Order: sequence, then structure tokens, then C-alpha cells
Amino acid sequence: MSDPVRPADATTPRRVLVLAHTGRAEAREVALAFCRALTAHDIVVRVLAREAADLGLGDVEDPRVEVCPDDGGPHPDASAGCELAIVIGGDGTILRAAEITHASGTPVLGVNLGHVGFLAEAEYEDVASVIEAVVARRYTAEDRMTLDVRVYRGGEVVNRTFAVNDASVEKAARERMLEVVVEVDGRPLSRWGCDGVVCATPTGSTAYNFSAGGPVVWPGVEALLMVPISAHALFARPLVVAPTSVLAVEVLERTEGAGVLWCDGRRAVDLPPGARIEVRRGHAPMRIARLHEAPFTDRLVAKFGLPVEGWRGSAERRRRAVESPVAAAVQED
Repeated sequence: MSDPVRPADATTPRRVLVLAHTGRAEAREVALAFCRALTAHDIVVRVLAREAADLGLGDVEDPRVEVCPDDGGPHPDASAGCELAIVIGGDGTILRAAEITHASGTPVLGVNLGHVGFLAEAEYEDVASVIEAVVARRYTAEDRMTLDVRVYRGGEVVNRTFAVNDASVEKAARERMLEVVVEVDGRPLSRWGCDGVVCATPTGSTAYNFSAGGPVVWPGVEALLMVPISAHALFARPLVVAPTSVLAVEVLERTEGAGVLWCDGRRAVDLPPGARIEVRRGHAPMRIARLHEAPFTDRLVAKFGLPVEGWRGSAERRRRAVESPVAAAVQED
């Protein structure tokens, strides 16, 4: 669901968090363009200390530039009080931004400098129009389901985290198979010898879930996904369950070696034999900023380069497709 972003109190300065993959020259260039343009409109820009140093902003004495302490951690307070987090990079950088904005609920606007960039709203060449839209507040915020992930050992919770795309239980050693039993809503479903199991959101259905052979699920669908990876079993099909369901994966005691839990491919937790992982709908969604209401079908076609030559449709549908910013980008390519 998309909601318009409400203007802040006129007496409170507008603040925007800028995050970038500063190891790339083009990302530094775009980040500086955003910082200069936003501060020129008296919008306060907040930057993490390490990135500020990379951008040459570390020692700038400008009240419109705020440098946030950076100790390499998740920075849960960095987005507090910000109306938006602008992220310059690929999906990995956007997922890092999700960690930072998870507690505050700050909408994330991604400018893609990566390969596919499914979570991004704009491309490198759209920077000028994105800046204009941010200044004019011409964007909406769309909520995306997240996952609450808990790890148990001996019946006790030993780790708790979240995921935007997926939580995957994988074998730790290439030469060994992971032995797991999976459960849905408190009932055992099947036992697999496998390379792993992916539990995903609809947003993550185009990420690891997709590579593992799972279905693509439209973001408007509320559901949880479970997909086995290279399972040696008679019944090892991708599952789509209710958003209220609880998925569980137990690493069998007889498993030789350990497994590992990866959340969004960024945070890892070691899993010894006997560990239990529970995945349910997260209590706080990720908020993604949208500049236009392009159909998800157009996004799929654009991001995956799907062939649609020969499509006719109705005259009205063809007109709408041409006017869609995402579809127009496909046609230009």
C-alpha cells in the first residue's frame, strides 16, 4: 500500500539521510550531487562519518550537513528524524539501508548503480528528476512485508533478527549435506537432505528465492515462501503459505557439521546440529519510497529484460504502457 508523505512541521528543518556505496566513483559523484542540491534547498543532509570522509564532507562546517558517528555497526539512530533515506548503489546497499531504517520506519529511495536493482526506484540517469521530486515531496511510501527470524538452541532464543528479502538456512561445508525437518504452523511437513532452505517475502521472491526455483510473487500479495535448495526428497516443492503462518526449520541432531543462517545475505548466525529457526511475518515493514506507480509487470520486464515483442493488447493498454516510466525505459533499451 502506498501512502502520500505528509509535510513536516514548518518550524522543523527537513532532513534526509544519504547513504552510498562510496567504493564506487559514480556513487560518490551521485551522492555529492544529492547533497549539494538538497542543501541548496535548505534541506539538512545526514551522512555516516565514513561516507562523509569518502565524499570530502567530513570537515565541512555547514549546519545543513550532519555527520553521524560510524563505528561499522547497524546505526539504528542514523535515520531518526529523517523524512527519507536516499540510497545510491545496488540492492545490497539498499538492504544495508533497511537495517539502518528498520527501527525508525524511514522510507528508503534507491538509485540503482548495480546490476538488477529490484529494490531501487530510479536509475543513474534519473538523478536530476529524483532530486526535483524529493525537494517537491512528490513521492509516496509503500510498505513491504519483512520477516522476524528467531534462532533457538535447547528451547531458548539465542538470536533474533529480521529480513527484508529472505532468511536462508544453508550448509556450512560444501562437501556435506544439511539434514533438516521443516514445519508449518506447528506441524511437521517433511524431512530433507539438502543444500539449504530459503524462507522469503514477496519482495524477496525475485532474489535468492528466484534463483532457487521459487515463484515470483507480486508485492501486493501477502504471503510467506519456503523453497528447498537442491533437496534429495520425493516432496520438495516451493511452498506459498499465509502471512499469518509460522515457518520452522530444524537442523537434525545427526547432521554432520554445522549449518549457517543468512538474513538478506548480510547477517550470518552459526547453526549447530539441533538448532531450530522460526520465521514469521515481521512486526515492522520496510518502507520503500515510490516516485511513480509503475505496474510490477513493467518492473519485471525492465529488470529481467524479458521479451515482449509482438504484444498487442488493447489500444488503451498500449497507451498506458508507453506512458509508464519503467516500460518507456524498456522500449528505449
